[in-house]
Amino acid sequence: MISEHDILNAGILIVDDQQSNVLLLGEMLRDAGYTCITATIDPHAVCELHRQNRYDLILLDLQMPDRDGFQVMEDLKAIETDGYLPVLVITAQPSHKLRALAAGAKDFVSKPFNLVEVRTRIHNLLEVRLLYRELEHYNKQLEQTVLERTAELRESEARFRRLTELSSDWYWEQDERGHFTKMFGPVLDMLGIRFDEALDNIWDDRDIGWNETERDILKANLAGRRPFLDFVYSRTNPDGLQQYFMVSGEPMFDLSGRFAGYRGIGKDVTETMRAKEANN
Repeated sequence: MISEHDILNAGILIVDDQQSNVLLLGEMLRDAGYTCITATIDPHAVCELHRQNRYDLILLDLQMPDRDGFQVMEDLKAIETDGYLPVLVITAQPSHKLRALAAGAKDFVSKPFNLVEVRTRIHNLLEVRLLYRELEHYNKQLEQTVLERTAELRESEARFRRLTELSSDWYWEQDERGHFTKMFGPVLDMLGIRFDEALDNIWDDRDIGWNETERDILKANLAGRRPFLDFVYSRTNPDGLQQYFMVSGEPMFDLSGRFAGYRGIGKDVTETMRAKEANN
């Protein structure tokens, strides 16, 4: 929330070619407790003053010689690139009010001044402006936090992938329909399966002689949504040699408890299994 102290210490610029109006508005603001007040009777100086000080509110007279308030607002738009012009226009011409709002002014007051109305409009605009800046600052912090968290997640994923590569030959994930969604490592080549893009699915290569009994057990685990650890199954390759794979997997569930698929790791353990068979 914006405090009264923040509002009274906001930066205000008074722009009017009539010195008497500058003095009147300045005295009114100081009497109300505002402390950071700047004034100028030169419309050409407004943009440089705002570029240097970034005022929270500019009280801008529309009718000034040589350069009117509409031209000043156009110049200010080059500074306020986010499109927010912190301008309260001052005019004696009722027909200028809608034009000023269309040009980007946030509010207006009429001459001759009603001091109570002017104070109220200034207070309200400053509160909105400071809230806008607070929100802008929060959004920048949020954006930075998102960037940092994204970088952390990428780093964590890279570490996870590296650990997976060190401990296994591949990592895999399936969705709730059994379709592969993530594969790290040479899983397609090692398992002899291919991806059918037209059907968006993974299909077995039927030329490979899988041990169907072992495969049925694996399929039953998947269908039953049961976790499995170090499950070994085998196939006979076209050259007659037997190849062994060891896989581990666990079902995944979303926050509502709905089944979301499987994830796991796999490894070619052919050499290990052949060594065991030789020892036996």
